[in-house]
Amino acid sequence: MAKGLIWATAEDLGRNRGRVISLYRQILRSLNSPSLPLNLAARLAKKAEVRAIFMLASEERSLHNINDLIDTGEYALSILRKGEIPNNIQW
Repeated sequence: MAKGLIWATAEDLGRNRGRVISLYRQILRSLNSPSLPLNLAARLAKKAEVRAIFMLASEERSLHNINDLIDTGEYALSILRKGEIPNNIQW
């Protein structure tokens, strides 16, 4: 089993695939929460922002950056579950 030291191998990317897809879906579902102070237009805008972030992050090939992006996504999800909106997070 190969593991890249700096750059992600195909196995590394495959290993993170399920985790990333699950995180993506959880974040999108959390944006539908009635506890968030968002109207329909704001919810749609936030969902579009999440999609754009994940699309850009899918191009990342550095293991450290991939781990940082996953950690940031999990942190944003924890804030969303509290009923708050993560405004100042740089993904």
